[in-house]
Amino acid sequence: MRICSIASGSSGNCIYVGDEDTHILIDAGISRKAIETGLKGLDIEGKDLDGIFITHEHSDHIKGLGVMARKYAIPMYATKETIWCIKKMGSLGKIEPELFSEIEPDQKMKLKTLSLCPFKISHDAVNPVAYRVESGDKSVAVATDLGIYTDYTVENLKGLDAILLEANHDIRMLQTGKYPYSLKQRILGKYGHLCNEMSGRLLDAVLSEKMKRIFLGHLSKENNYPELAYESVRMEVNLSESKFRADDFCISVAKRDMVSECFEF
Repeated sequence: MRICSIASGSSGNCIYVGDEDTHILIDAGISRKAIETGLKGLDIEGKDLDGIFITHEHSDHIKGLGVMARKYAIPMYATKETIWCIKKMGSLGKIEPELFSEIEPDQKMKLKTLSLCPFKISHDAVNPVAYRVESGDKSVAVATDLGIYTDYTVENLKGLDAILLEANHDIRMLQTGKYPYSLKQRILGKYGHLCNEMSGRLLDAVLSEKMKRIFLGHLSKENNYPELAYESVRMEVNLSESKFRADDFCISVAKRDMVSECFEF
């Protein structure tokens, strides 16, 4: 099984997950060219994709969806409400309706050799989800755009081999930055994004001996630095009362606009 961030940041998100037989993208929020370049590094072509799973309708998660759909006729999966919003967007161009399939949060589905379980997240979109993906006894999750997390979130992220987890912003940078007040409040609110410290606390809650790889993703360009996110998350783990420490795991920051290291296990 493999997970690779082709791009992860506030300006665009696209994550590859797959095994020898099944290849999917979680979100397509970058250009077709950037997606194809990222896939090429994994020895995969667009025509090899079995599906694109969409977390929600915001442009940094879907802007490349139309061109990918038209070129490769890739099946696309999202909640009913998300699909409705996407179909209303003229900016994506024409997408054949039959390419869309509805998913339901907490309803596991099978796509060839992969099992996928979408679960609800707290974000200002119509019906957003994160995804847990399993192949045999191996599992990964992509969880970004989380305003808050709950016990429900933790339960869906337990027992993973790898995770890409949001560490969007540093609170002080956001509060003193140039964003308008309304946008700052949106990001800080329960339907916004996880700050570095909250990301570290959520990570600490889901760590186990099984965890092999941690990517921090969806960093804000204006309100975070990779080094700051990395150190802040590590500090939260190290200061917790759990038996784990940050050095027990391989933690890195997914790159904003280029392919990150592929983790294969």
